[in-house]
Amino acid sequence: MSELFEAFGVNWKLLLVQAVNFGLLLSVLTYFLYKPVLRIIDERQKKIAEGVKTAEEAARKLADAKVEGDGMIGTAAKEAEQLVAAARSRADEKGAEIVKAAEARANAVIKEAGEHAEEAKRMALAESSKGIARAAVLAAEKILREKSA
Repeated sequence: MSELFEAFGVNWKLLLVQAVNFGLLLSVLTYFLYKPVLRIIDERQKKIAEGVKTAEEAARKLADAKVEGDGMIGTAAKEAEQLVAAARSRADEKGAEIVKAAEARANAVIKEAGEHAEEAKRMALAESSKGIARAAVLAAEKILREKSA
């Protein structure tokens, strides 16, 4: 074998030292570089997997929250419609009460105005009766004066 190495001009002792150096370099690089790089890659893969899992969970929670929010909005809309309907009903009732009260007040005012008008008419008739009686007395007095004179 040494003849073969000599034929190609290879020094087997040097080749052996270089093989040992390469093995030593390979072990040092494996220990200090390859394994830490693999560990870092594994950690990053785990972090990425956790990030994907967290993102999927967040998306699921977001979808659940959206469904729950839509349900709340629907419930709130129904409650608002009920409140509006109740408010309209109360407003209609209150409006009817106000109209009835206004009609009652108007009727009372009309009745009172009629009573005042009737009273004024009676007073005017009484005054005119007094005036007619006075005029009759004066006329009778005048007639009596003319006859006695």
